[in-house]
Amino acid sequence: MDFTSHTFDAIVVGTGPGGASVARELARAGSRVLILEQGGAAPLAGTLAQMTAMAAVPGRGAFVHRDASLLVGGATLGGSTAVNFATAAPPPPAMFAAHGIDLDPFVDALRAELPMAPLPDSLVGPMATRIGEAARAAGFAWRKLDKMIRPEACRSGCWRCVYGCPFGAKWTARDFVEDAQRHGAVLAPGSRVTRVLVDEGRARGVEFVHGGRAQEIRAPLVVLAGGGIGSPRILHRSGLGPRHAPFFSDPVVAVMGSVDGIDGGAEVPMAAGLHLPEEGIALADLTLPRPMYQAFAAQVGRFDRLLAHRRTLSVMVKIRDEIGGAVGQRWADKRLAPADKDKLRRGAEMARAILRQADARQVFSSWHFAAHPGGSVRIGAGVDAGLQTATPGLYVCDASVIPEPWGLPPTLTLLALGKRLGSRLAAG
Repeated sequence: MDFTSHTFDAIVVGTGPGGASVARELARAGSRVLILEQGGAAPLAGTLAQMTAMAAVPGRGAFVHRDASLLVGGATLGGSTAVNFATAAPPPPAMFAAHGIDLDPFVDALRAELPMAPLPDSLVGPMATRIGEAARAAGFAWRKLDKMIRPEACRSGCWRCVYGCPFGAKWTARDFVEDAQRHGAVLAPGSRVTRVLVDEGRARGVEFVHGGRAQEIRAPLVVLAGGGIGSPRILHRSGLGPRHAPFFSDPVVAVMGSVDGIDGGAEVPMAAGLHLPEEGIALADLTLPRPMYQAFAAQVGRFDRLLAHRRTLSVMVKIRDEIGGAVGQRWADKRLAPADKDKLRRGAEMARAILRQADARQVFSSWHFAAHPGGSVRIGAGVDAGLQTATPGLYVCDASVIPEPWGLPPTLTLLALGKRLGSRLAAG
């Protein structure tokens, strides 16, 4: 499609929760919006092949740190919401209040609109149930987590959340993009933005590659929502950001152990868990599809456990890591600081205590991985409290703007930031 003959009021780069939310607010207010997404827009099929294409292509959806740990994201319509665990965590009020930002009204509005509640007992699988019972018996304040899932469409014994739910049960940012399109927004999937166009010190549009051809499109408003890795790269290529941007990644390990008397392996992950904000540690059940479980077991040499998927409990340990490392143009490097390693060790000890209470044996831990890169264009450093960069007309709205180390699922926070930004821009 040739976009040069179109006139737009705003260009939104990226369709994750931040970008989709901004685009919808602007389109609903009557703005002519162009939405550029580097990934594809094929319907979610819930297959390993499609998930791999969206989230496991090196340099696009997957990045290997120099310590051999894996960082994954979603290069597709809806961004990482297409392949995440559908967990909704509220934004920490004090973190944003320190910058004069109140997200509560926007969170309340989103909660009133979107599916956001703990799973009914009928959708909590046998593995999550056993982990929860063991955690509470071991003295942990284990509770159900809010899930962005429509229970009436969800299926007991299904494992496709992380592959891309094909049943419409899991909410994704695709819903907001579709709403924006109903209000006139134009979506261009397969469009990779290379740089922001700046004239006389102001953002005037973007340069992007679509269908193998470089194009330029002009608009007085540009919102980057390319994620914690993508947005700082675009800013650097545009001469508007540092060559190497430090970031956080929310490292995760899975602690696993086999039990008798259970036949599982197909259920919604992260049905329940706990969050220790002072310690910067979170735990949850983490039943994964068999190929992913087997990859984790093989990675640490536990080939003896490859066939034990249906009877192996898995507890996720996630930490709030220090901001450090760097996002470069062709790589992302985020090795664990000593304090990060200590948090993972303490979290793993908690997970092992839960598994002991569940009578698990053959307990082992995966290598750490991560899925929430952010903090690379932080509020108070890369953008102001209104999410505007130092370049007028250029904004950023994705996990890169989170102002401090995180350790939480960011979807709800980014939706609220996007709703706040979009409503402010729409109001002029």
